[in-house]
Amino acid sequence: MRRPLRLYAVAVAVVLALPGASPPAAPDPATAVSPASAVFPVSPAPSAAPPQLHVEGNRFVDRTGTPYRLLGVNRSGAEFSCVQGRGIFDGTVDDASVAAIAGWGANTVRVPLNEECWLGTANIDPRYAGAAYTSAIRDYVRRLTAHGLTPVLELHWSHGRYTGPSAGCADEHASCQKPMPDRRHSPAFWSSVAGTFKNTPEVVFDLFNEPYPDRATPDTERAWTCWRDGGNCPGIGYEVAGTQTLLDAVRATGARNPVLVGGLAYANDLSRWAAYAPKDPAGNLAAAWHVYNFNACADESCWSRALGPVAERVPLVAGEIGENTCAHAFTDRVMRWLDGRRASYLGWTWNTWDCASGPALISDYAGTPTAYGVGLRDHLRAVNPA
Repeated sequence: MRRPLRLYAVAVAVVLALPGASPPAAPDPATAVSPASAVFPVSPAPSAAPPQLHVEGNRFVDRTGTPYRLLGVNRSGAEFSCVQGRGIFDGTVDDASVAAIAGWGANTVRVPLNEECWLGTANIDPRYAGAAYTSAIRDYVRRLTAHGLTPVLELHWSHGRYTGPSAGCADEHASCQKPMPDRRHSPAFWSSVAGTFKNTPEVVFDLFNEPYPDRATPDTERAWTCWRDGGNCPGIGYEVAGTQTLLDAVRATGARNPVLVGGLAYANDLSRWAAYAPKDPAGNLAAAWHVYNFNACADESCWSRALGPVAERVPLVAGEIGENTCAHAFTDRVMRWLDGRRASYLGWTWNTWDCASGPALISDYAGTPTAYGVGLRDHLRAVNPA
């Protein structure tokens, strides 16, 4: 369903850019603790370097064949700050801030990106585009891997004018979330990203944040066909690059890194994922799923019915989990369900926003959790004890 609060990158980020915006007061960790029950310690605690992963059946495994789950956080900012002319990241991304993420027991950080900033298109301030942007992302990836954290690089904001149902903006540029990636820039983006990191096998790629071609057409089959094949899709006014095209662009560089692919309905619907999944010659494909308490598929019955068959076939990665309550009862349920299937999950988001405006895990970059974030922190520490 439409994300009223996770239009974070348009609404929340802009609000936080205004004078007087400040992080919320830190909750008292002594009174904000949650038990992490029914956890399955599948993954070792982060070490000096993250593992080189590949898909084996419905699991990620390292080079020794040991199963590994991606457990951690999202680090939002690089998808919107550059296009808004405010910098490259939102908040601190120094070594201490990365160490704080690892200190939560995380082993993975998902990094949303902007294709126009990466490619250095003319509409982006050159201080935050092209070589400056790609260098900053490479530096951050090195910082993450130095702390044993697996980087997941993800295309979040893309080009293309869309003004149909659930449109985030009317701008053709990559200034909001679009229903599908675009043929004009997205394949070139992935060719460049994959070429940059093909010799860094610790990096995982996530092809496109949250597809929603199903909002542009009521025909579910045509929406899934658009998702896979792209082209001239019903209700979308630009030429779409389908997931097969993007995966082909990645593999054409020689990159064999694991690739995540999210389904329809803002990646909340995986009901036809197995039937329409792109073909990966490297055999290194996993399903990405996003879930918030306000999504359509937001209870255990739906998860078992819609996700169970996918999770039996390929690795399942909940690339974004969260809720708009400033608490963590819902995410606790999500993590328990995913633990039971040895699946992966990443909390949204390691940013110091007001959790009432968007799911913010922290109130400072030293890692002080919000009342929402403490649930993820305690759970990760239980799964990956130091």
